[in-house]
Amino acid sequence: MTEKNKLQNTEEAKVANTTSNVSDSVVGDLSVKKFRKSKKKRAVRRGNVYIKATYNNTIVNLSDMNGNMLSIVTAGQCGFKGPKKATPYAAGVIVRTAVEKVKDYGLKEVAVFVKGIGAGREAAVRALNANGLAVISIKDVTAIPHNGCRKRKPRRV
Repeated sequence: MTEKNKLQNTEEAKVANTTSNVSDSVVGDLSVKKFRKSKKKRAVRRGNVYIKATYNNTIVNLSDMNGNMLSIVTAGQCGFKGPKKATPYAAGVIVRTAVEKVKDYGLKEVAVFVKGIGAGREAAVRALNANGLAVISIKDVTAIPHNGCRKRKPRRV
């Protein structure tokens, strides 16, 4: 009987050693095993690009046609600080970084949705085309108030 236990213990040890995506964490007195899913890259031919260009920053979000996010990049992630984040040059660098992140997906054609009135608007759209993505359509989705909220009082200097 001891030989069977030894055999079972060694087999369990082999199974435990071969599972590379299992990590143990101790919660109180209980040992809990967490399984991490490995992300599989799916083939995406067409997608959407959402560009938010504000006065202070530029954010580029690439997604598939269902709205599942593939990558999101901001000016701060690319190393820009302060007023440099809202420049057209920063927008070009942001788009280049975002396109590099989604190269594994095989993205070729994109529909662009631009929001905001920052300086990086035009530069980001041009950089999409320069980095190998075919721009199908460009739509401006900037929110426009139709006399909704009351305006702020004028600033006194």
